[in-house]
Amino acid sequence: MAIIKAGNINLSYETYGDGEPLLLIMGFGMSGAAWIPSLPFFSGFKCIYFDNRGTGLSDKPEDIYTVEGMADDASNLLRALGIAKAKVFGVSMGGMIAQELTLRHPEQVAKVVLGCTMAGGPTTKMAAPEILERLMTASKIMATDPEKGFDILLPALMPVEFAAEHPEIKAMLIAGAKMMPPTPAQTADRALAGILQFNAYDRLAQIKCPVLIVHGDKDVLVLPENANLIKSRIPQAELYMIAGAGHAFQLADPIGIHQRIVTWLRN
Repeated sequence: MAIIKAGNINLSYETYGDGEPLLLIMGFGMSGAAWIPSLPFFSGFKCIYFDNRGTGLSDKPEDIYTVEGMADDASNLLRALGIAKAKVFGVSMGGMIAQELTLRHPEQVAKVVLGCTMAGGPTTKMAAPEILERLMTASKIMATDPEKGFDILLPALMPVEFAAEHPEIKAMLIAGAKMMPPTPAQTADRALAGILQFNAYDRLAQIKCPVLIVHGDKDVLVLPENANLIKSRIPQAELYMIAGAGHAFQLADPIGIHQRIVTWLRN
């Protein structure tokens, strides 16, 4: 991956494909390389994926990683690359960053997909404490022991019965994690502090570009009620609720789900 100065931070990024620019924003504690399995589905787009601050090969400042700051990172990345306007797809914390990017820099966003995310604030429906504990524990040991990390994390990412029926998914995730630059344990605390401060709920009505909300109805990490809360604030948004899918909703039907999202992005 290449390194570029984006505002006051160095970000690691990569591009894939040709066509309209599509900015892909990854979630909590994950390198942008986690998008790689999805890239072949985005034909007709020039995909730009990157490591959020604190992850991968991007800079790792010693302060709170606010969602607003990470949205400005994404905005500055587009400017540094000479991209005036892009379509945007963010998942989980990346969906929060996508909301802030659209609110703070609306001129840069043509369309936005908000995957398995929430709007923050007092109306947010939080996951059960044991699920959040799994996320934090797994994130802090993933760099040194990805097998143990995914043993802890999988019940937060997908329904238990789905994981049991598809043991190959765990092996795939572990192999992918071993190929990615490790994320420092302290990034989890810095990013969580930013998430807990995040609140876009009262401002969502300001979003005027087309919006697609995508969520699994079995998501236990970011509860599906959050998708309905976002929809209630953005009346023009389309809601795509995926039956039987967990937080890692793409795994439920990789071809069909990506086709639905890509068709919406193209139209």
